[in-house]
Amino acid sequence: MASIFLALFFHFGFLSTLVSAISFDKIQLPKNATGPEALAFRLGTLQFFTGVADGRILKYRGPGNGFVDFGFAAPNRPKSICDGTNNLNPNPVCGRPLGMALHHQTQMLYVCDAFFGFGVLGPQGGLVTQLSTSADGVPYRFCNAVDVHQPTGNVYFTDASAVYDIREQEAAVIAHDSTGRLLKYDVKNKQVTVLFWNLPGAGGVAVDEQERFVLVSEFIANRTRKIWLQGQRPYRSEIVNSLVMPDNVKRTMILDNFWLAGATARVMQSNLLPVGVRINGNGNVLETVNLEQWYGNKPVSEVHEYGFKLYIGSRSEDFIGVIKH
Repeated sequence: MASIFLALFFHFGFLSTLVSAISFDKIQLPKNATGPEALAFRLGTLQFFTGVADGRILKYRGPGNGFVDFGFAAPNRPKSICDGTNNLNPNPVCGRPLGMALHHQTQMLYVCDAFFGFGVLGPQGGLVTQLSTSADGVPYRFCNAVDVHQPTGNVYFTDASAVYDIREQEAAVIAHDSTGRLLKYDVKNKQVTVLFWNLPGAGGVAVDEQERFVLVSEFIANRTRKIWLQGQRPYRSEIVNSLVMPDNVKRTMILDNFWLAGATARVMQSNLLPVGVRINGNGNVLETVNLEQWYGNKPVSEVHEYGFKLYIGSRSEDFIGVIKH
């Protein structure tokens, strides 16, 4: 990933105010598990789900109970080959779960697996049921992030590229690939629709509470785009925020704000400063949390606010960070 950072360095912008965290704790993953990309919490509990580099979806049962294997997307995943493999060379036979979001009413967990596309897991876990592996005749090469509009159950997700898969991210950056897409799964008619094309590295996705718009991060272009779903000109868009290599976007529980995981740059240096940025629906920065003390110059993939804490995911680590906020 270091070469990607250098390739993007000349695009870097700077954030005005960095806020130090009050305290930091770690939720350690099970032995040989790495790369918690995203989190999906079960409301009213301390339980959550996360996907790791070897293809497993883990369920955290709360302090004192730890993690258990919950699911997987690869239909013939060989445990002897896959368990414990790391993020440096993801194996297609193992799957690689990335984005996930829980529909609270039905307890259905929607998952984007980088190799096996868009699917769903029921409350009992197990093998992910594939819902879609292509749209408009174009297969997903890099199914990435997921969000659920809770009142309707509609699901929004991204495919980062129609050309490059997760193992080819550096090549996608160098080529300035812009074949990413935003898609919608209509839970009533069970159909997938492409809402927006030509996104350079479609990363995180978050829909607002009224389903008026979606925020989509574009990690190749170092920006976040607001795509309108309603109004006189639906699916028009505007750039609302610039941040280096932005990743997942997560709506907060109140105020309809969003946490955006990404990075800024050190002055006169060629490495990154990982940050979490709280923005409003117009992309205005409301708060920035400096994560350098715990992540160095490694990127973070998600900043998820839950129960007055921030939970931090990173493909580079074997733990989930917890900040009292």
